[in-house]
Amino acid sequence: MCAEPAPAQPHTGTFYGLARAVMIPVARLLYRPRVVGRRNVPKSGAVILASNHLSFIDSVVIPVVAPRRIQFLAKSHYFEGTGLAGWVKRSFFAAIGAVGVKRGAGRDSQDALEISKGILEAGQAFALYPEGTRSRDGRLYRGRTGVAWLALTTGAPVVPVGLVGTERLQPVGRRLPRLARVTVAFGEPIDVSVFGAATSGKARRAATDAIMTEIQRLTGQSEAGVYNEAPAE
Repeated sequence: MCAEPAPAQPHTGTFYGLARAVMIPVARLLYRPRVVGRRNVPKSGAVILASNHLSFIDSVVIPVVAPRRIQFLAKSHYFEGTGLAGWVKRSFFAAIGAVGVKRGAGRDSQDALEISKGILEAGQAFALYPEGTRSRDGRLYRGRTGVAWLALTTGAPVVPVGLVGTERLQPVGRRLPRLARVTVAFGEPIDVSVFGAATSGKARRAATDAIMTEIQRLTGQSEAGVYNEAPAE
């Protein structure tokens, strides 16, 4: 994917610090998320947080409860817009660690992996959804192997993340979240290097399947056994 101007490093400006200082305590107070295994997230160095995906709000919930700053890729149109509304939207997504990219296949998809790789090589924490898009029926779909490629290429450990209840917090089609308690479980880090080299398709598949198995263990979701395809826009 072609990257937007949004930088691949954490935003450390005044708005970023203010947004986190206000947003995180308020969100924790209102929603009282149940967090399990926070100590499993390394305090420093490159790490991949690989999560199931149930709702748009997932990309807010994970940065709110994680013990360190998290970055993730987001649709480039979240960084577009003019005037005050456009500035607010850009500032919000920057504050929660989003990096804008254009969604697509082929060259675009490889570019997205390269941007993700750069974030990890800078020693940052990076979150992604191996399923690719939100589950609309609550099942856990088969993981795509980009997560394994990133881990095997950079040497970053993978922390599986299980989200439970975020689909109730912000169901598909709802613009604003409602009050609903969620659980976020961080599993033990996985060293995928035991599966082989990043150049091996077999190694990437085995590593991805191992990650998805741990996510399923954390969430208890039934497995779809197939890939999840994004609905036509």
